[in-house]
Amino acid sequence: MKSVRSVLFAFAVLFLAASTQAQQTPVKANIPFDFVVGDKTYSAGEYVLKSASFDNPIVRITNAEGDKSGLNNTIPTAVLEPARGTKLVFHRVGDTYFLSELWIEGYSYGREFLHSRSEKLLAKNHTSEDVVISASLTR
Repeated sequence: MKSVRSVLFAFAVLFLAASTQAQQTPVKANIPFDFVVGDKTYSAGEYVLKSASFDNPIVRITNAEGDKSGLNNTIPTAVLEPARGTKLVFHRVGDTYFLSELWIEGYSYGREFLHSRSEKLLAKNHTSEDVVISASLTR
């Protein structure tokens, strides 16, 4: 029984260490359209997204020039299969893009950005919502 606990503890430590490294990895993205996160609008361009740690829900988004950044609250999300690529998922409602999720290649968990009041209001007034995946990402 003691050895089983030791193995489980070691597995948990390894999992948390890998999780922390994955979430601390900055993700660089060239986003070709203006987008909204929370109540803040970002212009099209190159951005870096980075979380402080696995258990910290805050993700910082900074543009390439470093003159515009924001802190955004997220919630952890998971899928059964690890992500096949690092990606940002946006929801388009009308002509407005909202950052929805961040996934890092090789991990089965990611970050989901909270829906803003404006996103919920726009979604009520539109019949459809498109999902757009940004593909020009680097880690």
